[in-house]
Amino acid sequence: MAHPIQVPKDGGKAAARVRKICLALPDVTEKLAWGEPTWRAHGRLFAQMDTHHHGADHIAVWLPAPEGAQEELVESDPAHFFVPPYVGHKGWIGARVDNRPDWTLVAALIEQAYRHVGAVQAAARRRTSAAKRPTPPWSLR
Repeated sequence: MAHPIQVPKDGGKAAARVRKICLALPDVTEKLAWGEPTWRAHGRLFAQMDTHHHGADHIAVWLPAPEGAQEELVESDPAHFFVPPYVGHKGWIGARVDNRPDWTLVAALIEQAYRHVGAVQAAARRRTSAAKRPTPPWSLR
């Protein structure tokens, strides 16, 4: 079943602002997925809009975050941050952008998510290249 494209109640202003922040980062592409705009760096998802997804009462952006960030943000400001469905168990945060958010903080969280995804990708590349290196003969003893 295809997800319908969501039409935000704010006419798309919040999504347009998130889009501008995401696309200002290097090598970012936008892709429609699950009926919502998503942004990827080198093919890896780092931001997804939530424009009343599955009937939610908010407009938000979902972002991967470093360990501990989700709990800290949700606990300190539950009016602006929440644990998103589907990816919340992986530490992602939901940042509401329809209730007068601190856009400087939202931009910083988006940039952090972008860097987080890049760091994960770089670590995977290092593991792959290390696995391809031949075993030195002296380590076979």
